[in-house]
Amino acid sequence: MQRKKFFYLIEIQYLGFRYHGWQKQPDVLTVEKMVERTLSYILDRRRFKVIAAGRTDAKVSVNQTYIELFLEETPLELEEFFELLNQNLPQDVRALSIKETDAKFNIIQHPKVKEYIYLFSYGEKFHPFCAPFMIHISDDLNISEMKKAAQLFEGEHDFRSYCYKPTPTTQTQGRILHCELKENTLYTANFFPEKSYLLQVKGEGFKRHQIRLMMGALLDIGKGKMDLDFIKRTLDPQEDIKLEHIAQASGLMLHEVTLK
Repeated sequence: MQRKKFFYLIEIQYLGFRYHGWQKQPDVLTVEKMVERTLSYILDRRRFKVIAAGRTDAKVSVNQTYIELFLEETPLELEEFFELLNQNLPQDVRALSIKETDAKFNIIQHPKVKEYIYLFSYGEKFHPFCAPFMIHISDDLNISEMKKAAQLFEGEHDFRSYCYKPTPTTQTQGRILHCELKENTLYTANFFPEKSYLLQVKGEGFKRHQIRLMMGALLDIGKGKMDLDFIKRTLDPQEDIKLEHIAQASGLMLHEVTLK
């Protein structure tokens, strides 16, 4: 007799600074490992499976995303389960909501838009408490040129130069719905520097390290190591430009995942 299955969509957020990313790996602490350990405890060893809307790298934080929970045998009492989940998750992981779905829904295949931000400041070194959220650049940066360069990423382009170790079969064509570099008013704290900045990028999907490679190029623009014409060349499929400046992971955050 086939076991009955139940399907749930859980909205979560987490601070990634002490984790080696989302995906389970041997001998290191990951968000997936902590979530599964918590679920195993509160579900009393019942059989379950978890799939995330996407993976994050080490030190990358998430303000809002989704995971899908597949459960066998008996359904959840949602209000009670949700309360237990947050009581037992570590302090740097929080569930925001839960709802039941069905077998037709698949979080990986479902159309969605992901919004990432990258936080940074420059000049005087910031308070050490800022380290989990943004990076510091000691050089002066030409923010005006960085803003112009960020706009060049919008639209349909070949992002091969911004793919980490692409293979001949890697699909490098992609579309960025919005890309803007601006002063940060989104995240604030009394220990943040007086002025900080963020890169905001929206799209349906990104390659590994793509946004960090984009941010690395923008920082090089700000330092005068590149110009706008070079950025245009990196988006030209006829060019073969390999970029190696991958910006630090701790400034990157998955801000929001919007399900279509």
